[in-house]
Amino acid sequence: MRPPPTKTADVSKHLKNIGVVSGLTMVSRVLGLGRDILVTAVFGTSALASAFYTAFTLPNLFRRLLGEGALTAALVPTLSEELKAGDRRGAFQLVNQVASWLMMITGGIVLLSIGLLWQVNHLAGLLGSWGASADTLGRLNEAARLAMILFPYLVMVCMAAAFSAALQTLHRFIEPALSPIWLNLAMIGLLGGAVYGGWAATPDGRILWLCAGALLGGFLQMIVPALALMREGWRPRFMPSASPAVRQIVKLMGPTVFGSAIYLINMAVARIVGLSLNDSAVTVLNLATRLMELPIGVFALAVSTVVFPLISKYAAAGDFENLASAYRKGMRLILVVNVPAAIGLIVLATPIIRLLFERGQFQPADTVLMEPVVATYALGLPFLAFVSLILRAFYAQKDTATPVRAALLSFVVNLALSLLLMRPLGTVGLAVAGNVAIVVQAWYLQRALSRGHDGLRFKHLGRDLFKIMGASVVMGVMVALASGAWIALVPASRLTDIAGLACLIGLGIALYAGLIWMLQIEGRKELGELLVKLRGKLLRGSGPA
Repeated sequence: MRPPPTKTADVSKHLKNIGVVSGLTMVSRVLGLGRDILVTAVFGTSALASAFYTAFTLPNLFRRLLGEGALTAALVPTLSEELKAGDRRGAFQLVNQVASWLMMITGGIVLLSIGLLWQVNHLAGLLGSWGASADTLGRLNEAARLAMILFPYLVMVCMAAAFSAALQTLHRFIEPALSPIWLNLAMIGLLGGAVYGGWAATPDGRILWLCAGALLGGFLQMIVPALALMREGWRPRFMPSASPAVRQIVKLMGPTVFGSAIYLINMAVARIVGLSLNDSAVTVLNLATRLMELPIGVFALAVSTVVFPLISKYAAAGDFENLASAYRKGMRLILVVNVPAAIGLIVLATPIIRLLFERGQFQPADTVLMEPVVATYALGLPFLAFVSLILRAFYAQKDTATPVRAALLSFVVNLALSLLLMRPLGTVGLAVAGNVAIVVQAWYLQRALSRGHDGLRFKHLGRDLFKIMGASVVMGVMVALASGAWIALVPASRLTDIAGLACLIGLGIALYAGLIWMLQIEGRKELGELLVKLRGKLLRGSGPA
């Protein structure tokens, strides 16, 4: 067991871990993007694709409800306290107790959900009597059918979240970061086999193979961190006892589960609204979200994952000076990457979409439909990345009530604006609603976090954020001009799209890097060290953290 830091909080000492998580998350996001490229090539933006994405959203939302969000927020600080006392055996016993309860609860949810989904025809009849169209009812029925197949994924991925949280507490970050890679590989493998191996000739048969890939991926997500935890000395036992530590976790999870339930309802309503709008809305929103996940997943979540155990230790020790320092450095690293990423996505949205998705059943008209949605979502990217870390600051202090209030506020804003904007703006209106909701959530959380803690106030980041925004805008203007010149001078083809994007992204990175060094933005040296470590890690292959 590694001793906790006792002196100045220096996130640069943890760049190796961030580099590992970033590198593996990069692989995961690229594979996830590849999975969606394959899905859209096979199904396009059809009603069947939207039904699948809606169906897979349901177990994933419950995963966030019981697994990655609430459970990690409660389990990591509690395990940290056990390990701080030097009681690794007690920590492993707690993992068994939590896993036992989690298995029983999620298993019950799966059975109940399948039973409710079986009765969806009655709901469809009710919606029909209220004026819902036959197309909407068809999409709803298909989503329910696929959700019944996919719901067992919930049990496996929630167990995986518990095992991964324990590994993170032990400063093992590789296996948790590998988790989504197994899912993407399994889904790509089975859908690819169905299409190119001739396992299924019809769209319905192919979608069933895609569902089978999700279930296989869920099993791999669960078993790999479990085996890694066993190498640390843990042995699985069924122990559904309500120990004081378990009761503490339940108490900590309570407000977060409520907040996550708000998010679950929010997303479920958004998917249903999308299904009611047209065949393509859910698919287009999902693909746009996937593009957002590249910069967020590669860097923001990696920083958050590594910084969270660190600030949890400082919070447990009452060391708010070092906690604030670690938080500011993590936040600065997030902003210095995600602000220019947002500008880049806005400027290059059309060629990126055309290059990644325009093949098979995904037509040029779908690119035109998706471009304003991607550009709209890109505007909210820095705020989404901001929230990914600021929530960890609350969880580290065992404050789960404030994120609940923020989630409730975000839900109300999103739902109200979705209903208001969906008709005049279509799918773009749903993206605008989501953006405004995340901005409001970020504002509320930062205001609450800084109350009474001067070191956590945003003013400490304001000067650097102003420089980051200036450098990003200059970079965006130059890339836009270069893109216009490229389009005017070079004939369009897939090969020239690849070459053009490579040149334009390279130009943007080089220009932005020069500007942040010239403007002396704090954290630039740490970013440079991280990129060097990440590059070396990717070239050598990831070793243990």
